[in-house]
Amino acid sequence: MSVEIRVPPMGESIAEASVGRWLKQAGVPVKAGEPIVELETDKVNLEVPAPQDGTLEQIAKNEGDTVTEGDVLGTIAEGAPQQPAPATGAVPTSPNGTSGSRTAASRGAPSPAAPQRAVAAPPAAGVTETTGESAKRELEATPVARRLAAQHGINLSDVPGSGREGRVVQKDVESYIERQAAPEPAPVQQPTAPPTPAAPPAEEAREERVRLSRRRLTIASRLVEAHHTTVMTTTFNEIDMSSVIRFRKERREAFKQRHEVDLGFMSFFVRAVVGALKAFPRLNSRLDGEELVMQYHYDIGIAVASDEGLVVPVLRDADRMSFADVERAISGMVQRTKDRVLTLEELQGGTFTITNGGVFGSLLSTPILNPPQVAILGMHRIQERPVAVDGKVEIRPMMNVAVTYDHRIVDGGEAVRFLVRIKELVEDVGRSLLDA
Repeated sequence: MSVEIRVPPMGESIAEASVGRWLKQAGVPVKAGEPIVELETDKVNLEVPAPQDGTLEQIAKNEGDTVTEGDVLGTIAEGAPQQPAPATGAVPTSPNGTSGSRTAASRGAPSPAAPQRAVAAPPAAGVTETTGESAKRELEATPVARRLAAQHGINLSDVPGSGREGRVVQKDVESYIERQAAPEPAPVQQPTAPPTPAAPPAEEAREERVRLSRRRLTIASRLVEAHHTTVMTTTFNEIDMSSVIRFRKERREAFKQRHEVDLGFMSFFVRAVVGALKAFPRLNSRLDGEELVMQYHYDIGIAVASDEGLVVPVLRDADRMSFADVERAISGMVQRTKDRVLTLEELQGGTFTITNGGVFGSLLSTPILNPPQVAILGMHRIQERPVAVDGKVEIRPMMNVAVTYDHRIVDGGEAVRFLVRIKELVEDVGRSLLDA
């Protein structure tokens, strides 16, 4: 009897996935709960476990195929695969009563009179023999790392991992490739006749076609959907970061020693955003048909860059988090994004989003909404510039900020006052700590 392997529920807002990699091949035994195939979604990669003990009987979907929830990926047959008869021991009897040795002799098989020593055949040229250790190492690597290693013919057991619990991530494979490509010192040679000039190199390809990942395809479709289904408008302001920079300089070392995490800028903005959302709750709402759902919980999404595009893990109940809680949570999000081990739960249900283009050097931008949210805050690079302060020109560290909002839900005046509130809370650190 066979059991079907089906695509499991993939979570809120994930409609389809791509088959990334089969971890087991047809005909091999599997254990219940053992990962046998990876699915790539626009948010995270999922490992589909075997539903029962048995043998992977059939693979119905190949790598790269698009699947949806409930699709059949393959089947598992009950029982272990049939093993070949042993080379020594009792001679089996055929159905007609003749011994197996006579049947083998009639087929031209060698006589069993002299014992034969089994010798393993060497692997074919260009084929790397896979050991149990290397197979285990391959399972401990991220999908991007495995794909990159396969492209360059690298055995993952040779690559040291820097991810969580020693997992091999993309940067580990890239570093290994760079080390292998480093030129070795040329040996000293005696003068010889000048070599024959080499033929000129072939012209490099001027174009390349690269298959878009599932995440990139989904990002593209959602950005288009956001433009078509919302009325996005952006308002701007600037924030004097002098107070925050001074506070960090005074408290940073003590904060790090006490909480074992660095004090960054994002925690100040998370607290300021929560305070502003409490003052202007419409920016923390969502539209559901003809009803406006007012949300009085503050689940703040933090946009994090990955190799395939932005992901937005969520800080749950950010209004209840301390500065240290926020910094620890964000640090963990960034690391799990690099290792591609974020869970679906971490990416669902945000009520408002913060994105920081300043880490890449951006001075000004218009962030795009993350539906069904109705507002998003964009942070930018801190830059010293002359500003007027009490009738005098001073050099201050300034940051441009932007709020994009759905004008169907939020009026312009409300959005402007919301951004001014964030400005006030960030510029007055004491007020931010009290009011947020």
